[in-house]
Amino acid sequence: MGKLLSGSKAESEREFSYSRSEFDAVRRMLYQLTGIRLADSKDSMVYSRLARRIRALKLNSFQAYVSYLQQHNAETEQFINALTTNLTSFFREPHHFDILGRYLQTHKQVKTIWCAASSTGEEPYSIAMVVADTFGRYEVPVQIIASDIDSQVLQKAKAGIYTAERISGLDETRCKQFFYRGKGGKDGLVKVVPELQKMVQFKQLNLLDKKWDLPAPIDIIFCRNVMIYFDKSTQLGILERMIQLMPADGLYVAGHSENFAYATHLVKPAGQTTYTPNLLRGAHGRV
Repeated sequence: MGKLLSGSKAESEREFSYSRSEFDAVRRMLYQLTGIRLADSKDSMVYSRLARRIRALKLNSFQAYVSYLQQHNAETEQFINALTTNLTSFFREPHHFDILGRYLQTHKQVKTIWCAASSTGEEPYSIAMVVADTFGRYEVPVQIIASDIDSQVLQKAKAGIYTAERISGLDETRCKQFFYRGKGGKDGLVKVVPELQKMVQFKQLNLLDKKWDLPAPIDIIFCRNVMIYFDKSTQLGILERMIQLMPADGLYVAGHSENFAYATHLVKPAGQTTYTPNLLRGAHGRV
């Protein structure tokens, strides 16, 4: 067994034994499955999240869990769900949605928008609100696809039910137009109106999959605060695949902490953390 993780609780205080070698085994498996690299500082997070799975499976150690994971493919989904981070909110980084609205007004030919990390749904529903506002109706000629690797957050996203505090930052007009407020036993909850829900197609997708079940061209891609979890080679591979799906005047929206100065052969800046394809051989679809 490897050395006890530095900076963590004493081994005697832990419910399950947890060594550096087991942490490293977990990191390797997560990287192989998702491309996500966990920093050394994530050791406590790994323990707390996977300890729940160890209890649920009635195992007695991390070593037993690692062995179980290697022998039971069905556990892979639970493993990924436990270790992926889902931080989101409605209209997070609001300037991106202003940019989206202006882009839709000047690019009438937009047919498809892909939100590549939908989490619990706040981002794709924010996109849908902007689309509905731009067209002045719910029945629009734009397909919104929202994907995530985590099956559990996708279920929450599809349900479209949130605590009322999640929409406290939205203006009253949007709150009334796009949400129902719960009553009685559902007081304190809100639900996305069915018309807005129908605008978004949710699907499970691993960005490392060899094939993405997506249409092409994709005019707009929201892939915000996702690339930061990958190493540079994985980032480049995913970015290239995404850009190849886009037309030459497409819009790629990145997160506030992401910068593609190292990928100028693929994208060129188009605004605050937004990009457009820079494929010399020509982009997909229209030019």
